[in-house]
Amino acid sequence: MKYKFTSNVWRYTLAAILSLITLQTHASDTLNVVTHNRLTVVTDPSQGNNYYKAWGVFPAKGEDIRSIKLKLRLGCPDNMRCADWDYKDHITIRRTGGKKGESQDIEIGRMLTPYGGAFGKEWTFDWEVDVTDFSLLLRDSVEIEYNHTGWEPNEDRGWTLTLDFEIVKGKPAWEPIAIQKIYDGAYRYGDSANPIENALKPVTFTADKNAAFARLRVVQTGHGMDKPDNCAEFCSKYREVYFDEKLIDRRDIWKKCGENPLYPQAGTWVYDRADWCPGDLMQPDLFDLPVKRGGQHTVDINMEDYVSSEPSADAYITAYLIQYKKPAAKNDVAITDIIRPSLKDAHRRQNPGNVHPQIVVRNMGAAPLTSMEISYGTKGFPKKKYNWTGNLQPAGYTVIALPGEIESNVGQNSFEVELQRPNGKKDKYAADNKMASAFEAVPRHGGTMIVYLMTNNQPEQNSYALKDSEGKIIRERAAGTLKANTLYRDTVQLANGNYEFILQDTGGNGLEFWANPRGGRGKVRLLDKDGAMLQDFESDFGSSVRYAFEVGTPVAPVTDQTSFGLYPTRTNDTTTFDYYANLPHDVLVQIVTDPGDEVVLEQKYEQIKEGVFTYDLSHHPKGRFYLKVFVDGVEKFKKRIRLKE
Repeated sequence: MKYKFTSNVWRYTLAAILSLITLQTHASDTLNVVTHNRLTVVTDPSQGNNYYKAWGVFPAKGEDIRSIKLKLRLGCPDNMRCADWDYKDHITIRRTGGKKGESQDIEIGRMLTPYGGAFGKEWTFDWEVDVTDFSLLLRDSVEIEYNHTGWEPNEDRGWTLTLDFEIVKGKPAWEPIAIQKIYDGAYRYGDSANPIENALKPVTFTADKNAAFARLRVVQTGHGMDKPDNCAEFCSKYREVYFDEKLIDRRDIWKKCGENPLYPQAGTWVYDRADWCPGDLMQPDLFDLPVKRGGQHTVDINMEDYVSSEPSADAYITAYLIQYKKPAAKNDVAITDIIRPSLKDAHRRQNPGNVHPQIVVRNMGAAPLTSMEISYGTKGFPKKKYNWTGNLQPAGYTVIALPGEIESNVGQNSFEVELQRPNGKKDKYAADNKMASAFEAVPRHGGTMIVYLMTNNQPEQNSYALKDSEGKIIRERAAGTLKANTLYRDTVQLANGNYEFILQDTGGNGLEFWANPRGGRGKVRLLDKDGAMLQDFESDFGSSVRYAFEVGTPVAPVTDQTSFGLYPTRTNDTTTFDYYANLPHDVLVQIVTDPGDEVVLEQKYEQIKEGVFTYDLSHHPKGRFYLKVFVDGVEKFKKRIRLKE
């Protein structure tokens, strides 16, 4: 077997503690170990850290484990609202082997919490990350710790947290031998008196006599704002990885946040950051390194040279080396995810979809994957075949866009995928070659549609395109052709078929963003031939919004859609609320204090379909408020107002 360097950024017993554990078996080879089950977590503002520990009973050391996914869900507590700030939380293995077992300090996950100030009581969101590399330690009784950092008030806000380890039993693709921590800390960045390279020194390790390769697993995020460059959170700096003194990877530690699937959020969620975004379960960087059995090797991580006049920022880095035996099979492929179609929260930007399914495939074998057959389609419809060719290195991931349309029946459907014949050979482990994904059918509309677009103050950032299933543009407003604060109503006639509407914003801050008052506020909707709203789009959308639909019969009935808008949300005096609905409703608007929920303004509007209402808050003292909207007695909208801040 020949190994190449691979870099994949994806960027998914004790009676006294049994009450803390939920164990569910979904299938004969899959079990779920839930260590934290809807646990309310809050900050400890006196310390900046609040530790939540719980035990889980994992498979015994002698049992084969094929894969482990850590699934994390956040929600709003029953008796509190969701918390406000984007704090850095750590998920750590603390003890293995029971209460008297071995102490550990192994970070297996890092969660960056979202700005939750505007989330409703029923809000939840799910993330996942593959943690199979820690299967040596996730055995028997293990203590898992969730460290919620931060300093915000903890009496009236927090999160509900669920940690669910989904474990698939079966022969591992690579059998782990040893795990070694090589970096773990908050490394000060930009201090000329103590450069970061003083801490990020080369690490030498000895390869096990049975090792075929070592996997370097790195999680890195930048935090803090120094001068002059707002490092390490808001500056882009490159990182280099060396193996045996040879450069194997160099990339910017930077992440674009305008396509965050969790949107909108209350704070600066669209701002690009040092390899993370608010509302983000970190995906590790993985590097598979060829080793000489029994030989010595060196790993070194270096950061771009940088000096700050007032150093105060840190690069938080954990890195582990996991040594593995040679792969169990030469030809072995696995499907690890279905991006489109899907109901997963992490894939919201891509769904619902009606063309070009997208799947994630990993090469689990020893040989490079150069070809395979893919069978796919919606259950109840004829299956399609696709012959994929490429060059996917061992342990590498790739996203494959499959040709054709996504058939569906009205309502929920199941999309099925099966991988076959990797490199023209029989797959040595076929259990992970199949996957099914539940999804909702796209809506079906009539052939006449109106694109309603009200531009903001920065129309040069915006464009839209309406495309058919082949990607042909049916109607568009190209970048540079729109005028400021102008209403466009474009009527299009569409033949039967599948379509997608895409609105883009090159500024990455949508048609509205509270921290961009110069941009003003715009609005985009899709209407039917009678002017009824088919789809309303959130103006605070970041970089883009997409909407897939079908034209045909029978047409889905027009639903009772509502649209809410509030701007500006940072003001010294007035703010304006706009409302639109397809049917009349009783609407109650309240402005309440934050914290306290004391009502300072209340207005009732009986049986209205639309309206624009301005509220004067200038006589109130500096502070934060919420505007809440109740439609027929049910809270439907909530947004924060910053007054005189």
